[in-house]
Amino acid sequence: MTTFAPVRPGPAEASLAEQIAQLPHLDMEQLWARWDELFDERPAHHNRVYLESRIAYRLQERAFGGLSPSVRRRLENIGETGIVPRLSQREANSLLPGTLLTRVYDGVEHRVVTRGPNEFEYQGRRYRSLSAIARAITGTQWSGPAFFGLRTPRQGGKA
Repeated sequence: MTTFAPVRPGPAEASLAEQIAQLPHLDMEQLWARWDELFDERPAHHNRVYLESRIAYRLQERAFGGLSPSVRRRLENIGETGIVPRLSQREANSLLPGTLLTRVYDGVEHRVVTRGPNEFEYQGRRYRSLSAIARAITGTQWSGPAFFGLRTPRQGGKA
């Protein structure tokens, strides 16, 4: 496991946000040069979006540190089993701002962004609960956390 000491930009170096914002504007040669600064080897595929996202992640990892050992183990377990563990009620109620929730319903992918405690955005509108969004999507009463897979629905409920 590789760990990085946090690196703070100096006065002559662009801020982390500026570095990440610049990635889509780099040509492929510049993007590969940035990759080579941050990684020991190149990936097998050369998808631009993949490169940008991995570079952005590595920049953040260097600035703020990597994943905690418990999160790393959880992700490795998901990779090995393909099973995504359900969140506890406490975890479901404390989604961080910017968390993206997705759900395919009737063949359509629905995306919700967490904006803050009890504040969500769906299709440009703000909602106070996931249940209100689930109701807007389905036209019927749902548990929002269950609809978006954050917890197991109660017996006899919809899921």
